[in-house]
Amino acid sequence: MGCCSSASSAAQSSKREWKPLEDRSCTDIPWLLLFILFCIGMGFICGFSVATGAAARLVSGYDSYGNICGQKNAELEAIPNSGMDHTHRKYVFFLDPCNLDLINRKIKSVALCVAACPRQELKTISDVQKFAEINGSALCSYDLKPSEYASSKAKGLCPKLPVPASAPIPFFHRCAPVNISCYAKFAEALITFVSDNSVLHRLISGVMTSKEIILGLCLLSLVLSMILMVIIRYISRILVWILTFLLILGSLAGTGVLWWLYAKQRKSPKETVIPDQPQVAEANLRALLIYAISATVFTVILFLVMLVMRKRVALTIALFHVAGKVFIHLPLLVFQPFWTFFALVLFWVYWIMTLLFLGTAGSAVQNEQGFVEFKMSGPLQYMWWYHVVGLIWISEFILACQQMTVAGAVVTYYFTRDKRNLPFTPILASVNRLIRYHLGTVAKGSFIITLVKIPRMILMYIHSQLKGKENACARCVLKSCICCLWCLEKCLNYLNQNAYTATAINSTNFCTSAKDAFVILVENALRVAAINTVGDFMLFLGKVLIVCSTGLAGVMLLNYQQDYTVWVLPLIIVCLFAFLVAHCFLSIYEMVVDVLFLCFAVDTKYNDGSPGREFYMDKVLMEFVENSRKAMKEAGKGGVADARELKPMLRRR
Repeated sequence: MGCCSSASSAAQSSKREWKPLEDRSCTDIPWLLLFILFCIGMGFICGFSVATGAAARLVSGYDSYGNICGQKNAELEAIPNSGMDHTHRKYVFFLDPCNLDLINRKIKSVALCVAACPRQELKTISDVQKFAEINGSALCSYDLKPSEYASSKAKGLCPKLPVPASAPIPFFHRCAPVNISCYAKFAEALITFVSDNSVLHRLISGVMTSKEIILGLCLLSLVLSMILMVIIRYISRILVWILTFLLILGSLAGTGVLWWLYAKQRKSPKETVIPDQPQVAEANLRALLIYAISATVFTVILFLVMLVMRKRVALTIALFHVAGKVFIHLPLLVFQPFWTFFALVLFWVYWIMTLLFLGTAGSAVQNEQGFVEFKMSGPLQYMWWYHVVGLIWISEFILACQQMTVAGAVVTYYFTRDKRNLPFTPILASVNRLIRYHLGTVAKGSFIITLVKIPRMILMYIHSQLKGKENACARCVLKSCICCLWCLEKCLNYLNQNAYTATAINSTNFCTSAKDAFVILVENALRVAAINTVGDFMLFLGKVLIVCSTGLAGVMLLNYQQDYTVWVLPLIIVCLFAFLVAHCFLSIYEMVVDVLFLCFAVDTKYNDGSPGREFYMDKVLMEFVENSRKAMKEAGKGGVADARELKPMLRRR
């Protein structure tokens, strides 16, 4: 948990000068203890599954009689063919590997332990017999000798012919068919557009053949994302006004075209209308009128909104410009998505491995066919639910740690008057503060998101299970609940991010920080709307630009690849990766802008630029405040213009 510095219990005088980052104390310690206990429970689940032999069954594999391949086994009560010595039989072989149970997600086939996987296709039973005699690897039931493979006694006890060529899966000792078309049914169930095996085979072969091009295009998207972050800083002012102008111009043009079409259709002579379809012509004319009126209303509202928010757009431009400076002083911010992604991948690998352990844990029981399955009974069977909750909570915790780290670094940058006095590595300093003081706050915020996600996932699961069975009313209610929970989750995510910023500034607990952040967001609703609409639209266009540029480069490169004919899947993979990379980088940019806005609001609350109460903000933001003051004085209202609108959090102790 790290050491804690005790917070001063004495009352703070209201006349005392406010100093950000002044005191540090641990926040939400009970939630940190709860999170640690929860993680210990996750470790217990993993340890239990390993201790019960599930790890050996998962890695080495086991046959249909409960014997683990590659070792000597103990006999199971009332289970035939159990307790066999498979020391020299290290691989699991399925008699019918392509017979998949899509509902229960398993292979409906007898599994045997064999000494070697058939590397070449075995077309006849004689080939199977010859393989057993040469390699000493019996592919039929343990009760049969190789000389009995061709007899009537072997019916149903030998593999389905032809036996596909297979190779052992690395680290998991299962014989898997080399030809991917064996799993065409499974692929068709997951990918609905695949109608035949040949299409699937060509798609997979296209990916394998163009793997160098895919890797190069992924690196290109990475470079483009970093370049775009630099460009946004220098052309943010021009870019915002160009986008605003194009949006208004497009709305005016669309409205004008609709009215022109309506006028033309109305004045057109009756003879041009098809005699049998006068009602269709009237319906089209009525629809054009509705569209034209709707477009006019939308254009007027858009124009008024832009007129009201034009000054607030200037704040968005200034914040984007300062955000570019932040990345120059804090270059490690660019690599923050990599560390978060790396931590998530490590946790997901651990989670999946533990999930697989749980799938092979438990006691041996016989199924209807007389084969062995391992199932847990009693309270232990509910460990699955605990494990699923752990996936959501810990994943959200890792993402929240990134948000708190970024917020802490940007807050340190903003409230350091002389940038030469910044810590050597503000990111590492922020990580240090996170570990020492604010892990409990992060645990609490991520748990709140988990409480919203779990019901939504349960409803989505129920909706998928009842698909085609429920009535229209139930379907509408389910979808409405899912949509409402999704919206609530997005709002809480945004509030949590601002709460972490407030925690980084004032070192308060999560609830106090969330309350203060909510107050400032509500009191500056128009500014928040401007930043989120204009800023998010700019960043979205940046993501689209990177995806389109990468996709265009992919089309040009793949067009010269003549080794295969289908390169749709490689292009889709490249575009998805490009969007993911752009989203990670530009989301950090968006996060920095949001943190800067909250810092700006706090700065204007406690300082007015007078001696002894100088602003912490950058010169660009100072120019914005001065311009706002001049505009208010010219309007005859006097006072501080936009600072009056900014009513941020009070200092809490």
